Amino acid sequence: MTTSRLIPASGLPSGGAFVVGLSGGLDSMALLHALAQLPEVRQRGLRALHVHHGLHADADAWQSHCEDACACLQVPLRSVRVDVAPTGEGLESAARHARRAAFASELREDEVLALAHHRDDQAETFLLRALRGSGTDGLGSIRPLQRFGRGWLWRPLLDCTRAQLQDYAQAQGLSWVQDPSNADDRFDRNFLRNRVLPLLRERWPHAVDAFAASAALCAQADELLGAEDARCLALVRTADPQVLSRDRLRELPVARRARVLRRWIASLGLPPLPAQGVARIEADLLPARADAAPCFRWQDARIRAWRDLLHAAPVQSALAASWRQAWDGAAPLVLPDGATLALHGAPAFAAPLTLAARQGGERMILPGRTHSHALKHLLQDLGVPPWVREHLPLLLDADGEVLAVGDLAYSAAFDTWLRERGARLEWRQPATVTADPRD
Repeated sequence: MTTSRLIPASGLPSGGAFVVGLSGGLDSMALLHALAQLPEVRQRGLRALHVHHGLHADADAWQSHCEDACACLQVPLRSVRVDVAPTGEGLESAARHARRAAFASELREDEVLALAHHRDDQAETFLLRALRGSGTDGLGSIRPLQRFGRGWLWRPLLDCTRAQLQDYAQAQGLSWVQDPSNADDRFDRNFLRNRVLPLLRERWPHAVDAFAASAALCAQADELLGAEDARCLALVRTADPQVLSRDRLRELPVARRARVLRRWIASLGLPPLPAQGVARIEADLLPARADAAPCFRWQDARIRAWRDLLHAAPVQSALAASWRQAWDGAAPLVLPDGATLALHGAPAFAAPLTLAARQGGERMILPGRTHSHALKHLLQDLGVPPWVREHLPLLLDADGEVLAVGDLAYSAAFDTWLRERGARLEWRQPATVTADPRD
């Protein structure tokens, strides 16, 4: 197979420089070599990114192999080490999430991340999604081009089979590393690749092509449905993108509701909502009483129902009850839960104040009032969900009086201090910033 057939120059997506996700294996080595031969790619910029998971004894050798290959091709390489924390979905899934996060954080504005997924990967993904009960959005499997992080995610090899890539690599004299974990059938994808698909090919030689074609048809159907999904999502969304109206959501047909929920979660950059997640939302969250707070949690994300609303966000630990910290307001402060608190419009407080977690029973005199109010009742009146209250930092003076509750409420004295200086507090919780690519 020639370079021009592997990646036609006419098929290059628009955008900035190209970044190849380079593992050192057959697929990514072929992709790097093919892109490096195209003058159009060199002109726009080409670099490689290697993620070192540290999960195998040969991981350092794999990194060295990538360094040597990039040096030969005169392609800059950056290697990033990640910590893989096993989750309930297993080590393979945890490594994939760590790799995605590394790619997203390293990608610069408008760059094109090129990954070496091919037709066999497409067939495997289609089967895995079907076994999980996915709809057309999931069965559309691996998309050739989509937004990712600050740039784009591009899979130029989806029309190539694994065998074609091996032929190309051998014809070009390429060398690659072998990850022994690819032979471990305990992993679902390996089981399909090593045992199921070979058996299917015995009976249906074109099984991989058929699965890939079905994935493409599902992707087309999903695109046709997507415009109406977007319109419906806009109808049920609130001013906060992480919050939906339960009442308006219940007005949608059940099938459309499921698609809107998945689109909503994807737009927030949270892990894809599993099929059982939609069922749990339908059974437990949508019909829940207004004063209940049922929750569905998957991976590191969760959806909660409260009052008329559905809230989606990453899982975060609450502020520890014992947490206290001095702060002079001169620079933004990162809180233990990842949130930030900043003072804008004033250089600093005259003397450091104290930040603390809620203990219960606190009271505060509000602007325009002469008597104090319980923070519990104040937060209820403001419509602050119970789990958000667990993260609210309290700003205290030297006598322990509450001056501010995050940036949601100020005491009368502190409100006057801010107004006289044209200043304000800003409490910002960690944001979801990156949409996960399909694999």
